[in-house]
Amino acid sequence: MAGLIARRCVALVAVLFGLALIVFVLQAVVPENPARAMVGASAPPQVVAQKARELGYDQPLPVRFVDYMERVLSGNLQTSLRTREPVLSNLETFAPATLELALAAAVIAAAIGVSLGLLLAAGGRLARVLRTVLIGGASVPTFLSALLLILLFYSTLHLLPASGRVSDTLVVPTGPTKVLLLDAVLHGEPNVVWSVLTHLLMPAFTLALIPALAIARVLASSCEGVMREDYVRTARTKGLRERTVILRHVLRNACGPALTMSGLQFGLLLGGIVVVEQIFAWPGLGRYLDQSIAYADFPAITGTTLILGTAYVIVNFLVDLAQAWADPRIRTV
Repeated sequence: MAGLIARRCVALVAVLFGLALIVFVLQAVVPENPARAMVGASAPPQVVAQKARELGYDQPLPVRFVDYMERVLSGNLQTSLRTREPVLSNLETFAPATLELALAAAVIAAAIGVSLGLLLAAGGRLARVLRTVLIGGASVPTFLSALLLILLFYSTLHLLPASGRVSDTLVVPTGPTKVLLLDAVLHGEPNVVWSVLTHLLMPAFTLALIPALAIARVLASSCEGVMREDYVRTARTKGLRERTVILRHVLRNACGPALTMSGLQFGLLLGGIVVVEQIFAWPGLGRYLDQSIAYADFPAITGTTLILGTAYVIVNFLVDLAQAWADPRIRTV
């Protein structure tokens, strides 16, 4: 297991370096001049040239890449052109909201995916109906799911709020984690907890829907294959209940492909954050990134991209470890 972790850590560092390289290259090839964007469109050419020299844009690309990596490793992501604040400070402000939304969506996706996967694997008329629902649900784009949920639960039923992170009438705790739901629990504020949950439910479910359906289909297919194994038939002949057979003998051996799909779907979840946060006015990294793109705010765009990409890589690293725990054969690979 130690060797597996060491190999995965080396791969993790290599992937993060590749991510930083890709972000740097994209920033370098974009036709927009960052120095011009920083000083303004009406600034004279002499001012633009002076700002370019200050930022090091007159240096060769290899030199600029080395300087860029030194800044990234030291936590210096430059200053946002839009907010005029350090990008790292902006990320610290907006990241907790995205973290809260992504974790809630991941929990919902896992719960729905596993439940539907087991129901599909059980077979019967319900499984046939669910397969049709899964195909239809996976075809619905994220923005349409969000709008339909708002029309149903906000406009029609008036059950859930359509925007924001918490009610404006409440005094919310400011720490220690900056994750409102956790902070409200730690401070013993049930009204804040309820408000956060009601605001969180629709955007989190919107993000979780497509990943959950993908996980369910993969898990069901894997469970159906495992159920044909000899040790499962032996467990049934011993008189064990079907529920015990599935939970104790089938699920762990079938979860490998579902874990792989979960890691891949987390990237789709992060991609959907930009759309979902805009629709639900969620004050997170996705909304910050969307506003930065409109201003050609390269430091903010690259900083947010690095943070989201790093989160995706780390999650897949953890998925690899979970697969090794579930399947001891992987530890020898």
